[in-house]
Amino acid sequence: MLFDEQCRLVDRCNADHKQYYPQAGWVEHDPEEIYRNMVECIRQLAPKAGDDCSLAITNQRETVVVWDKDTGHPVYNAIVWQDNRGAELCMRLRKQGMVKMVQEKSGLLIDPNFSATGVKWILDNVPGARRKAENGSLLMGTIETWLIWKLTKGESFRTDTTNASRTMLFNIHTMEWDDDLLQLFDIPRQMLAEVLPNDAVFGETTVEGLFPKPILIAGVLGDSHGALVGQMCFAKGQGKVTYGTGSSVMVNIGEQPLDAPDGLVTSVGFSALGKHFYGYEGNIYSTGATLKWMADQLKLVGHPREMEAEAVTVDSTDGVFFVPAFAGLGAPWWQPNAKAALVGMTFATNRAHVLRAALESIAYQVRDLIGVMAKATGGSLKEICADGGPTNNKFLMQFQADQLDTPVVCTEVDDASAFGALIMNGFARNLWHSFDEVTGFRKVTQVVAPHHSSHMDECYKQWKDAVVQVIGK
Repeated sequence: MLFDEQCRLVDRCNADHKQYYPQAGWVEHDPEEIYRNMVECIRQLAPKAGDDCSLAITNQRETVVVWDKDTGHPVYNAIVWQDNRGAELCMRLRKQGMVKMVQEKSGLLIDPNFSATGVKWILDNVPGARRKAENGSLLMGTIETWLIWKLTKGESFRTDTTNASRTMLFNIHTMEWDDDLLQLFDIPRQMLAEVLPNDAVFGETTVEGLFPKPILIAGVLGDSHGALVGQMCFAKGQGKVTYGTGSSVMVNIGEQPLDAPDGLVTSVGFSALGKHFYGYEGNIYSTGATLKWMADQLKLVGHPREMEAEAVTVDSTDGVFFVPAFAGLGAPWWQPNAKAALVGMTFATNRAHVLRAALESIAYQVRDLIGVMAKATGGSLKEICADGGPTNNKFLMQFQADQLDTPVVCTEVDDASAFGALIMNGFARNLWHSFDEVTGFRKVTQVVAPHHSSHMDECYKQWKDAVVQVIGK
């Protein structure tokens, strides 16, 4: 996404990359393909950018890459945050009584969603990987670390505090990699990158020669944290929902890393202007991914954006509920072994009912989290800031507002994650010097007011019944 100095979107380029599912519950990406796609998109935008520009990065967080620093090639595909191959290890660690130690240090629950289990699996299962890692030949990092390393030809091996806080290897109190956590997952410290705040300069690049002189890589943070910044949630108690492949609900809890209530985790919200802000967060594994699955795998529609028109042809799902546990269920259920299911179908069920149930499942999962979060922060939230492609779905946004009985606020840039990276880029380059200076950049496009109805509570009760059927509790 190309922005001007007034934070206005000039142009954008999108590129799909392939999803790999080598076994049930496994999800992988090709990190080389991700890098090539990024370079190609920048190539298309570069003529409009000119030479006087800089690069900010926001990324899908826990997805992790292990690569050979001598050859520059990954030793295995990137293991995606949705991947479930670490479930057995996590269960074993929980039984060994490691939950308290991991949560006290990292703020996280022991779950395959986070990067540590993916790295351990690669080291334990790729021939020669463990030996190379111990010899200092292998590096690991979430996607932004891989991209920065590639963009700088190996000169910069760095990550940021938000991505580091999602690995299950980072101590959110000391703001350093933690020896006890590294030992627990048997990961050599020399594999890990230098950790910088989000508003730092991470290196310089010509982007494979696209620019005649190096440009700065400045402003880097994970996607959910980028959205927290992009929605200007700088004050304690402000929160947002990011609708992406999965969805993240995060609320700013201030400058102290408080213990998260059941079902939530504590992460670094963002680090900027010399301060660290923390957040409570809950992650939903399948939201936008559910819609893409409906289109790509079941072929019920040609593209996810076609779902709304079909879904509104029926007044309700007629008792059908879709529990999208393709990679288990995340917060607040934390059931990694759950499987996706359609519940309540009859011979009268048709395609529109199924598509509507898929859309409604997104709103129900968000309500699951908002309920826990509102209780933890002392009451209901006054409004929910929403971002991501699905915010363009008017049916979904209205159903979301109705389910929460809370206004949903959508902003001009539907990708608030990128907007947050832009804000951090500006801090890094001293374009502005306080949070107050940038709050006016957020432009609200619509406020979706809820339609008060007790019917929504009954639907939500049926949703929870459907979840219980799936997880067996």
